[in-house]
Amino acid sequence: MSESTSQYPPLPPDDLQRTLTIAKPDTDQTLQHIGLVGDTYTITVSGDETNGRFCVIDMHIPPDGGPGPHRHDFEETFILLEGEMQATFRGKKSIVRAGDTVNIPSNAPHQFHNISSKPVRLLCICSPAGQENFFQQVGVPVATRTTAPPKLDKEQQQQFIEKAHTLAPRYRTELLKEA
Repeated sequence: MSESTSQYPPLPPDDLQRTLTIAKPDTDQTLQHIGLVGDTYTITVSGDETNGRFCVIDMHIPPDGGPGPHRHDFEETFILLEGEMQATFRGKKSIVRAGDTVNIPSNAPHQFHNISSKPVRLLCICSPAGQENFFQQVGVPVATRTTAPPKLDKEQQQQFIEKAHTLAPRYRTELLKEA
């Protein structure tokens, strides 16, 4: 029985419409694997499953991979599972290794880059959710969590850049120029 005071109102009842989510990114055929900027992102928990509170994306970043500089109005937390990468936050570079957690405050310019010779695996948590929808709109479906996206020729790269810049504001994201 929950106790209520004016300082601590009771918790709302359990929402029985919501269900447990268990994601198995290496074996679950229903998960979406998205190729984007040479990386592969697997949406393991979508905003639809969290009432928009957050999403979780399993990221496979090959050597020399990672997105360009950008910023957005939502929090982004990275938990590095395998490998090491360089994280740039407001222009300052840091090395992040397996086991480390990095939180990027909303609106701060940042990027991450795999400077090692091995793939990096990290979990990305965005709060609130929505970034997974941006990835679905600009990326391309690929077969598995580690399948590389198709290589783009110059014309395809230009089309991708234009599409990303057009859609980014809708998803509260600003793509920045390389420093």
